[in-house]
Amino acid sequence: MNPLLYWGYRAAGELASLAAFVAPPGEGKLARTLRARRHVAERFAEWGGRERDRTRPLLWMHAPSVGEGLQARPILERMRARRPDVQLAYTFFSPSAESFARGLAVDFTDYLPFDTVTGAGAALDALRPTALVFAKLDVWPLLTREAHNRGVRVGLISGTVSPGSSRQRGIASRLLHDAYATLEAVGAVSVDDGARLEALGVDPARLVVCGDTRYDQVAARAAAVDRRARLLAPLESRAPTLVAGSTWPSDEACLLPAWTAVRRQVPDARLVIAPHEPTESHLAPIEAWGAAHGIRVTRLSAPEAGTAPVILVDRVGVLGDLYALASVAFVGGGFHSAGLHSVLEPAAFGAPVIVGPRVMNARDAELLIEAGGATSVRDVESATAQLLQWFRDEDARSRAGASARSLVERGIGAADRSFDLVASLLGAARPR
Repeated sequence: MNPLLYWGYRAAGELASLAAFVAPPGEGKLARTLRARRHVAERFAEWGGRERDRTRPLLWMHAPSVGEGLQARPILERMRARRPDVQLAYTFFSPSAESFARGLAVDFTDYLPFDTVTGAGAALDALRPTALVFAKLDVWPLLTREAHNRGVRVGLISGTVSPGSSRQRGIASRLLHDAYATLEAVGAVSVDDGARLEALGVDPARLVVCGDTRYDQVAARAAAVDRRARLLAPLESRAPTLVAGSTWPSDEACLLPAWTAVRRQVPDARLVIAPHEPTESHLAPIEAWGAAHGIRVTRLSAPEAGTAPVILVDRVGVLGDLYALASVAFVGGGFHSAGLHSVLEPAAFGAPVIVGPRVMNARDAELLIEAGGATSVRDVESATAQLLQWFRDEDARSRAGASARSLVERGIGAADRSFDLVASLLGAARPR
């Protein structure tokens, strides 16, 4: 790494670590991200001193947020079932992944310390991992270097790089090249992703195409859903149902007027809407919209939710199951620049999917649209027209849903291939 970049990057990490101790109270994402790092090294050290069994190998998997966590989970589950001798540690970066992490069957989970030499060293000293495996793309330069220097084998699963990724040029490319070059085993999602990973610095001799483990994850979750369970049983209905997941206000600015128009022509239609961040500031405007249009909006936590025309999801962790109710799904994030959320979960249930216009670099959405299992809408009028078509034409809806499910089924198998790759890192650890 260029010395100037190296020292600049180190300084940025140290400043972030210091900021953690002066971060103000509040529920903003940045403040929560900073505060979560307070005393993180002590938490790692406490677990390492109390629970780390040095006679056993340890796999440390890192996934920055929930989407990448879904890629890591099939590997962790297989490792727990097939290699009970291995201890498992899981770290994440974003506060949105905190509740997801608590649901994993791992021995240790916490926020990843900011990428500093001190923070990386403290985490590695505490965990003493045999292998460190990243999910998707986020490979931290100082952590990777410190791990490699200590004999830890470093890998990547479900590796994917969008064609327009900023990592492929400028400062980011120079900053990250050495970290990607250090990786000893890399599972790419596709041949094209493999070529872009090579351009980032990955040794082609260490790269194989394994696919995306999320396909296995969403297929398994869909197959395991119990419609008689306490969450879903009260919500079962014959009414045509749109499940809108991970929505933002920019999505709702299109979706809610379209839904108002749809209800005039399909009076029994039902909407289940799950904001990406179900905070009061996000829930209240949806309730206000319902009041203004004479539509009853009931929160999921209310006993009468099952009879409401609009069910407002006011908690996290349930959207993946709620897609089982969908005649049609709407996936948020396509009306702003932050990125489209996962379309695979509703597709696994055979629900045709509607997304906003911003689908570039959203590989799964592009594949789903090409297969006929999804469509992109640009405004209220096109969203209304698509909803009405799929609600009124059962054959068209069934064909689109079958195409969506078929795409997911074709992706199954990536988890076993990726598990084999990760297991190879554990099975041939360099002596330390």
